[in-house]
Amino acid sequence: MITSVLVANRGEIACRVFRTCRELGMSTVAVYSDADADALHVREADTAVRLPGAAPSETYLRGDLVVRAALAAGADAVHPGYGFLSENADFARQVIDAGLVWIGPPPEAIEAMASKTRAKELLGIAPLTDVTEADLPVLVKAAAGGGGRGMRIVRELDQLAGELAAASAEALSSFGDGEVFVEPYVENGRHVEVQLLCDTHGTAWALGTRDCSLQRRHQKVVEEAPAPGLPAALEASLLDTAVRAAKAVGYVGAGTVEFLVADVPQALGLARAGGTPRAHFLEMNTRLQVEHPVTEEVFGVDLVALQLAVAEGRALPPEPPAPRGHAIEARLYAEEPARAWAPQTGVLHLFELPGESRRAGEGRRGGQSRRPGEGRTVRLDTGYVSGDAIGVHYDPMLAKVIVHAPTRAEAVRKLAHALDRARIHGPVTNRDLLVASLRHPEFGDPGLLDTGFYDRNLAALTGPRAGEAYAAVAAALAEAAANRGRFGGGWRNLRSQDETRTYGDHEVRYRPTRDGGYEVTAPEGVRVVSAAADRVRLEVAGVVRDFDVAAYGDGFVHAGPYRLTVRPRFTDPREQTAPGSLLAPMPGTVVRVADGLAVGDRVTAGQPLLWLEAMKMEHRVIAPASGTLTALHAAPGRQVEVGALLAVVSDDATTEAAQEDQTA
Repeated sequence: MITSVLVANRGEIACRVFRTCRELGMSTVAVYSDADADALHVREADTAVRLPGAAPSETYLRGDLVVRAALAAGADAVHPGYGFLSENADFARQVIDAGLVWIGPPPEAIEAMASKTRAKELLGIAPLTDVTEADLPVLVKAAAGGGGRGMRIVRELDQLAGELAAASAEALSSFGDGEVFVEPYVENGRHVEVQLLCDTHGTAWALGTRDCSLQRRHQKVVEEAPAPGLPAALEASLLDTAVRAAKAVGYVGAGTVEFLVADVPQALGLARAGGTPRAHFLEMNTRLQVEHPVTEEVFGVDLVALQLAVAEGRALPPEPPAPRGHAIEARLYAEEPARAWAPQTGVLHLFELPGESRRAGEGRRGGQSRRPGEGRTVRLDTGYVSGDAIGVHYDPMLAKVIVHAPTRAEAVRKLAHALDRARIHGPVTNRDLLVASLRHPEFGDPGLLDTGFYDRNLAALTGPRAGEAYAAVAAALAEAAANRGRFGGGWRNLRSQDETRTYGDHEVRYRPTRDGGYEVTAPEGVRVVSAAADRVRLEVAGVVRDFDVAAYGDGFVHAGPYRLTVRPRFTDPREQTAPGSLLAPMPGTVVRVADGLAVGDRVTAGQPLLWLEAMKMEHRVIAPASGTLTALHAAPGRQVEVGALLAVVSDDATTEAAQEDQTA
């Protein structure tokens, strides 16, 4: 019997596993890097062991240190979570050789499927080798790992070599394995997967399908179960293929087989180009998936509890439970979708989700994760609570928000409503994008689901939100009310100029009134019902709206669901930057500078100049225009803060003007 479990991971998945362990009466052990010393998973564990350092290569990817930590803490089993060492056969052997229980598949099964190239060979699928123009577009992928890292789409043959090098470098940094391969890229396919659970007694469950087609940077954003709109024959084929793949390698535990499905709309009789649906095997993930909660909600099971039972040698029932209803999950990220999904850092001042019940005593700041099937309207699996800091070292996912309902339409509506009403104060998140995505007509029609959703719709989904101008009014009046409370003042007999405040792109003008209220002069048509420092009520066109307002002194104000940038009344001349300045879009590390790049070089618009790595993602910094590189402050290994000057590219006109000034 397992009595104590170390989770060789961090954040949300560590908290998720700990929750089930506590319910089963098992002690919990956390490992943590220096950057995670005060993280929620550390606070929730019974004991914790430090892994010195901050980079994953120094900490969570050091199998020897993790095993040593398990032995030191008296754990008798190790759960790998997902990511990091979860699909590392050598780590599994280290755990087993140390006399610990490995909560995962046999190392041999991991080896057979951990490399996507070897997995394809096992199933008789060969990767592309000599790529020609006729093969384009193609996809460069890391042989190990996942999560969209080490993955590049190539549409022009002369870009292939550079993308192979970039993907290899990113894969080596993320997974410790730089092997990459090339396969055909299927435009606008469906990403569909099958959840497996196998025991040591020969039973293999195929727990239905999931659809994970809404993705950014090849990483999933919204997942649901069952995958909607699949022809019955195709679904049966996917389930059968998944079980055959598992049995072929003697699989044990939880795992997922992933497919890319093409031409589903045509098979459903929809008016979109295509043909007979085709399922392309992508990979088998020999671990628990991030999106496992939707399967749990549909089948009414706890997959972590079943993993633990299988690891203890217990047999599964011959058949899995019957599925019921529909579940959908959205990944909440600290990122700015409109700026190339740039990850964000900072303090998460407030994190509240209506309808999510909390259990007292889970974490020093209050727990928010719930177990499958427990009474609540929304399930929140997270590694953060109010007051936690979001750093630069790891994935920017804050939480997974999951709902279950009798039908897909009801589940989509329920999830959009919960996200729309969430109070998330701190760095920019993708919450608004998620709400807009769930309410988009294409998402509502299963026949239109595919991986190209954000390529087609991102600009529209990230445009200005209706009502933001009124949120700016609420922010201005809340500030005025707070100042009135602190300093007194208000209406004067002599009429003064309007007070002016600017938030983002919205200028607000108002003046105090004789009765202690406020009159808004811009934007027009706004009547102030009441205004306090933390809550403002406005009437617009006969409709009354309430705005809860909060500011934390970080240059932003939160008014209802809106996050607004506070604009200073006067521009500080010291904040001016030279034309062509390239500033760091996020805090991170310079991992690469273009080969041979030096001050004085000619560059062309769109040319990659350097690469930043932040929160497990690599970001290219490109030349904004053709011209001359007149400054280069970036070097590999340099840590930079957001807004740091990386380089300056002077366009041709600026360079010529400067030369004329020098010769005049």
